Amino acid sequence: MERFDLLGDLPAAASTTVLEASAGTGKTFALAGLVTRYVADGVATLDQMLLITFGRAASQELRDRVRRQITDAAAAFDDPPPAGANELVDYLITGTDTERADRKRNLRDALADFDAATIATTHQFCQLVLKSLGVAGDSDSHVTLVESLTDLVTEVVDDL
Repeated sequence: MERFDLLGDLPAAASTTVLEASAGTGKTFALAGLVTRYVADGVATLDQMLLITFGRAASQELRDRVRRQITDAAAAFDDPPPAGANELVDYLITGTDTERADRKRNLRDALADFDAATIATTHQFCQLVLKSLGVAGDSDSHVTLVESLTDLVTEVVDDL
């Protein structure tokens, strides 16, 4: 298995990238960095990306890390951190004046539109798709995702 290089060539546009590794190996860091690079370099906007993870806590952490990485990168154009503090930021703030201006604008636009990002669990994403299909989805629009079976069991027992 080859080591992922955040500063190397980006995976092709309109492709699928799957990061699979053990806990604590930097998957969330790598995803946040990839999103930041795609956005900064103008390859894609946040609303064109789909980031899916398993649990709600992991989904929230990924959302927070992506926002923080984009925020840090955007801020670095006005107040650069010490060299070597963040390899990705160092990479993004180098280049021609035009590249730097484009990256800064792309990052600021991403922050302004951050709520358009789809960063969700598998279940949340499936629920979004079903809702977007409306009646064509052939599902009950009043169905809600149950996070805890304990709550459901309590409700059923109370109904008996």
